[in-house]
Amino acid sequence: MGRITGLYGVRGWVKVYSYTEPREAIIGYSPWQVNVGGEWHEMEVAEGRKHGKGIIVRLEGYTDRDAAARLMGADIACYRSQLPQTAPGEYYWADLVGLKVVTLEGRELGRVEGLMETGANDVLVVKGDRERLIPYLTGEVVMEVDLARRRMRVEWDPDF
Repeated sequence: MGRITGLYGVRGWVKVYSYTEPREAIIGYSPWQVNVGGEWHEMEVAEGRKHGKGIIVRLEGYTDRDAAARLMGADIACYRSQLPQTAPGEYYWADLVGLKVVTLEGRELGRVEGLMETGANDVLVVKGDRERLIPYLTGEVVMEVDLARRRMRVEWDPDF
């Protein structure tokens, strides 16, 4: 859902890069699952707000800059049960990761390793015989997402 990217002030606040839309929505998903040193810890959001183009947050138990510094670079997640239901044809990125990607002709390109936000559209990172970056454009490139079969069909030239 996001990542802790910096420190803010001296009272335990941190800067957060949020993948949610809108960005400040991440504050409402408390408790967070925070990956510190390779281990996930449940943490409550004590305070949080939009700050300029970013988000700042203070987590329960973090009241000074030194303590908050231990959170630098930590990934933020939440439980699936905390997320709202998606509308038909909408998916969370986590739903797409791991799907087998095949062309309309049936050629396997690999599996979705992750996604990137580019501003214009999201991009699938597909790893198979090599890495491919495929625009996530429903109806133009991505023709079918079948979660039950763990497969995505795309209109894509395998040589590209």
